[in-house]
Formats: sequence, structure tokens, C-alpha cells
Amino acid sequence: MSAIYKDAHRPVNERVADLLSRMTPEEKFAQMHAWWLVLSSDGNHRERTDLSDEFAGVKEQSALTERIKLGVGQITRPLGTHIVDAKEGVRAANRLQKTLLEETRLGIPALFHEECLVGLLCKDATLFPSSLNYGSTWDLDLIERAAAAIGEEARSTNCHQGLAPVLDVSRDVRWGRTEETFGEDPWLVGMMATHYVKGLQGKNRDLLATLKHYVGHSFSEGARNHAPVHLGFCELNDIFLLPFEMAVKLANAGSVMPAYHDIDNQPGHSDEFLMTTVLREQWGFDGLIVADYGGVSLLHQHHGVSHDAAESAALAFNAGLDVELPKDDCARHLSEAVERGLITMQKVDEIVTRVLKEKFRLGLFEHPYRDESGVVLQSAATVKIARDVATRSITMLENDGTLPLKGQPRVAVIGPTADDPLALLSGYSFPVHLIISDMLEQTSQVTTPLEALRNQLGSDNVHYSKGCHIIEKRMAGAPVFPGDSGGKQMQASPVSDDMSLIPEAVKTAEQSDVVVLCVGDLSGLFQSGTVGEGSDTDSLLLPGVQQQLLDALIATGKPVVVVMTGGRPYNLGGQEDNVAALLMAWAPGQEGGHAIADIITGHAEPGGRLVVSIPKSAGAMPYYYNHKLKSGGTPFAFHFGSRYPFGFGKTWTEFDYGSLQFESRDVPNDGGVVSVGITVSNNGMVAGSEVVQLYVHDKVASMVRPVQELKAFQRVHLEPGARARLTFNVPTDMLNFTSRRGDRVVEPGEFEIRVGASSADIRSSGCVMITGDTKVIGGNWRMVSHCKIEYLK
Repeated sequence: MSAIYKDAHRPVNERVADLLSRMTPEEKFAQMHAWWLVLSSDGNHRERTDLSDEFAGVKEQSALTERIKLGVGQITRPLGTHIVDAKEGVRAANRLQKTLLEETRLGIPALFHEECLVGLLCKDATLFPSSLNYGSTWDLDLIERAAAAIGEEARSTNCHQGLAPVLDVSRDVRWGRTEETFGEDPWLVGMMATHYVKGLQGKNRDLLATLKHYVGHSFSEGARNHAPVHLGFCELNDIFLLPFEMAVKLANAGSVMPAYHDIDNQPGHSDEFLMTTVLREQWGFDGLIVADYGGVSLLHQHHGVSHDAAESAALAFNAGLDVELPKDDCARHLSEAVERGLITMQKVDEIVTRVLKEKFRLGLFEHPYRDESGVVLQSAATVKIARDVATRSITMLENDGTLPLKGQPRVAVIGPTADDPLALLSGYSFPVHLIISDMLEQTSQVTTPLEALRNQLGSDNVHYSKGCHIIEKRMAGAPVFPGDSGGKQMQASPVSDDMSLIPEAVKTAEQSDVVVLCVGDLSGLFQSGTVGEGSDTDSLLLPGVQQQLLDALIATGKPVVVVMTGGRPYNLGGQEDNVAALLMAWAPGQEGGHAIADIITGHAEPGGRLVVSIPKSAGAMPYYYNHKLKSGGTPFAFHFGSRYPFGFGKTWTEFDYGSLQFESRDVPNDGGVVSVGITVSNNGMVAGSEVVQLYVHDKVASMVRPVQELKAFQRVHLEPGARARLTFNVPTDMLNFTSRRGDRVVEPGEFEIRVGASSADIRSSGCVMITGDTKVIGGNWRMVSHCKIEYLK
């Protein structure tokens, strides 16, 4: 008679209990961590070793062949760890899974995870645009389709968990990981994340999305990687916890990853209040909490809140962690932790129960393998979605009428990012992410702006000069590995200061009718680039000598169209008024060149809107539109503010707004809905789309509130002369904030409703009165607003 846990017809809870009862303590501990291996289809797997071992303080490991007999919870990035053909990678993963199923005592399969933020982190997978691009589309359905496409590529390679999306709310664009965020508004981030999770996981949650980085990671001291965060719970809940709460409650997210930093001296990886009290008990989260890579070992290596690896493991697992990633740096000391009384076997059983439950629910025991012939990457449909995201996210900030280009002009394409495939990719794309591991660049599927413009305008009409370098040679490694304070000498910055290419670029410009100047960032981990994880900055000036190149080209008198790509916005050194046009394309992925060329030539509309404000200078940081009144100082500092605010973006046409009309000026607090209508008209000569945005200002509250907060938005496409009436419905629950007691409350009183084209371009406003008593909200409160569009004759 077979064991209960092997019977697929038995309830999951029975199977888990039966299997747990058969496991030794060592077999249980093995389910609480991952292995990071370079897999081989012949079974000769080896452990991946690199700087991260030094980072985590790990110097030795026992033989893999001995440890494999105990099983393992997860395998870290089987296809994303090294350059391997996807089919061969699936064969190798199948080989390891076969060993776990057939050559261990209990035959427990492993769960495989990969990075999935900007596409599956795997050779030849589709390279999607960055999260900033996702946000800039203001298109929830499109992002859900993009995530679903990423999920299908992941499933085809037998990935069970994707380490995405990132729910950090941007506060300071100097932070290198700004490129991974959906933007600076917590509700918009929550909506984008909710739809991303729904798309990635599918209806059955058969691929686990992972919400990260829980929580507040983006508001670090000085916008530096891993730096402490200084927040009280009220602001933490209103701004940073809100997106996580939305994705857990609205999308049933399957996993959460805590962050590296500490908040008010409490490290995220040992925060029982956030991981257990809030996430599990208050929100009802039922998935897996997995460590950020090396995060458990940082409790003793960097934070100094434990003495050793055994104590770090106990702190993290007692606080709510389920699985240590990427390896067993601390979990391998769990036996010692139990012996020392730091953690109980009862707690271990509680954790392993959750791990096994998810493995049974995912069907890993019945379907542990993936047919290598079923791998599907770069399908035509998926590539089209990637291109749609890239195109719809491009945001036009300036245009004097030069765009779209007309006729057959002679075009000078200039700049360090014009013909560099890596310049279109963000840090968690496969080619960029592996630079730190001395891996080769895999960018054959990327179309650069130069290639795309030559295709559309003809090679004879397009002439190219690089103009300058950003980084002359991409190097693996980092000047100082993150968090290192061991006295190592800082290497020199890799950013180039060579201006010798500028004169040739000027000659190219002088022989042309218009200049397309491509500038921006090169993403790279830990200072191997100018933006990305661990690649923070102290300036919003263009890296290297790109500003000098821009100045020289403007001095020619030729119209200069600036296309900025990268993971954060930069200033143009005061030349914003002198450029012919300015396009913000962020990191648009493998189809980014096509998308940029389509906008420049008028084959597509610049439909993007900013999801991060572009500050006047680094001195304005941290800056975000939903600041408090006193944020700018008293009086407002000259450097405070943003030339290009949240929600801003120009199009080929102009839109007019009518007056705001209220269904009722008095709305009951309990169960009420604020309903407002507005008419929008296209007064231009061409068709176009407008993103109509609704903001709320709480005029008097018991706690200090932001100057305004986004609560609804709707894109509407209108032909020339056409009109549409938009009716927004905002539940009163969405007017909440966190009280001193830690509850979400909605207070009665006067609220100003503002509707416009951006946070700084309000076209109509009016006030409503919320009546009744103060309402404490909890559970599944109403988090989503809705809009109805009626096209008028």
C-alpha cells in the first residue's frame, strides 16, 4: 500500500501531514532552503560560487552528493544562472529532479524559481521593457497580458516561481533600482502589481509571483542600496505597504520577499510584525515568504543583530520566513539552532508544512518534469506584446513641431546609446544581469534605434556617429561589493570622460537636416553600470560627457531630438528649452528600437505618461508629486519641484476638458461612492489618446496628508473633433489613511476632487462632503475605482 502523501486523490492537508510525519529533522531543514547550482544533463551538477559567497560570509560547504540525499526546498535559477540553451537547461533540471524523486528516501521534488521581472531570465527569452515602461503605459490590461506572456515562457521551461514583480514605490530617482519600480504613486503601483500578478500566476496560481521588496526598500537613506529606512508605521502603511496589501488581497499573490534594509533599526528579514502579524494574520496571506539572496546571513554579517549563522536562521524563520535563498548559508545550521534552543521543531514543522502544501498544490509530485520540446520562447505574439509595451510607454516631454519627422530628411543619429543593444535593457534582463558573472552578451534579438531608423528612413538618409562613450568596456564585478566596509580601496568610476569623439559627431550633425541624439544610462549591477541594483548616483546630470555632446550639437543650430533611455530620468543641463524634442523611452527592451523609430516617424503616438516626477536637480531629492505641503521648505526652496511632473506627457494633439459634475456633493462614509463626470474633447487635427487622471486632496484631517493623491485614471482615444464623457466612481474606502493606532480610517469632512492631464495640470475641480462617522476599515476593503466612457456625437 502506497503512502498517503503519494496518493494524488487525497486532500492536500492529509498528504502534507503524512509526509511531514515521515521526515527526519534534517530532511525538514532541507525544505527550508535552496541550492544554487550549475546544472548538467549528465547529472554532474556543481555549486555556483562567486562574490556572493564572500558577501554572505560562506567559506565552505559539505559535498553536494551527501546533501542531495536529504532533498531540497528550491533550486535557484536553473536556466538563469549561466548561458545555456533552454532545452538543454530543461534537460538538466529534469535530471536533477529525477535524482530527487528516485534517489532520495522520500522523493520530494524541488521547486524551481527564476527572475521574471522584464521577461524570463533565460537565454533567448523575450527581453521585455522595464517596470518603469510598464507603469508609463497606464494600461493595466496590457501589463496583465505582458505578465501572462512572461509566465507562459516561464512555464514552458518548468519554472514554478517567478521573482517578480517589484512593488517598491519610487521616492528618490538617485536610487539605482528605480528602474525596477512601477513609479511613485502607491495606488498606481498597487494596481500595476495586481494586474502583473494576475497575469503571471494565471487563474490557478500554478506559477507563484513574488512580491518584493517587502517593504520600504526604495526610501533608503540617501537613496543608497541596502541603506536604512527612516519611517513610522503610518507613512509605511499609507505609501509602501499599500501596494503589497492590494496584490495580496486582489490578486492572491503566491509569495513575498523581504528586503535587505532595516526600518527603525529592525531588519526586514527578522521582522515578525511585518512578516507574520501584518502579512499573514491581518491580510490573510497564505503563500511562501522567501529570502532575498543572502538576506538571512546579513543579519549577522551586516546588521549585527545576531552572533552567527545559526542565530540568523532562527531569527528569520521565527519571524515568518519560509525558505532561505539562494542557498543554505544559514539554514544548514538549523540543527545547531534547535540544539541551542533558538528555534523549536514545532516552528520548523509549521514552516515545512507551508512549503510542502505549496508543492502539492502546484502538482509537483504528479508532474515534476517538463518536456524539453515544449519550450516556447520569442513567439510572435509575445514579441508583439513586448513591442506594444515599449511603444505605448514612450513619453514625449518636449516637441517644437519637429516630430513626427516629415518627408525624407537627412538624419544624423548620434549618441552612445544609439547602437548599443545593452542600453535598451534593464538590470534584470538576461544579458545585463550576467555581466557581473563574466558572461557573454546575448543581444542578437535586440533592435537598436539606429537599426530601426535605417529600416524606416533608408540607410542613405541616416548617418551615425557615436559621439562619446558612457562606459568604454563593460566589466564584471563591482568596485566594492554591496555593504562591504572592510576597508577595500574604491576603484575608479568606469564612466568615461573621453571627449575625442565629439568633433566627428558635430560634423555628422552639420551635414544633416535633423539630429536624433540618443543618451542615457547603461544598466549594470553593483556599479558595473550607471543604474541598476547597487548602481546608485549622487547626481541627475547625464553620466560621463553626454552633456558636453548635447551642448556641442545644439550649438550647430540643427534641430536636436533627444531620446533618453535608461533606468532613471536625467536633466539636460538647462538645454530643455533648446532641444527640438525630448522623448523618455526608459529601458524599452528588445523591441525598443522599433518603438522609438515608430514614434519619431509618426507611425505611432507617444502615449506614455510619467510615473516618476523629473526633479529640477539632485538637490530636490527626494521628490515625488504626492509630497506634503511642507516638503519644499518654508518658503519653498528654489530648487524644489519638477519641470516634468507625475502624469505628464505630450501627444500629437490637444485635449480640452469641461467642468467637473458631481452626482452628489454629499456622500455617506459607510459604503459611499464619490461619482464625478467630465467631458473631454480632441481639439486637434489628428487622432490621439489622453490619460485622464483624478486626484483627491483631504482638506482637513487628524493627520498630515499629502497635497494630493491619485485615485483613478482612464485612457480615452478620440478622433479629431470627437468628445467623450468619463464618469469616475471612487469608493469612500479609498479616501483612507493610517491613524496613530495603526488602523486604516476614513474621516468625514471635505475632500477636493481634481481632474486633469497630470498632477500639475488640473483642468477642473470641486469639493464633496463625506458625511457620517469616522470609519475604521479592514479586511477586503474597496481598493479599486472605476470609470465609464460614453462617446458623444
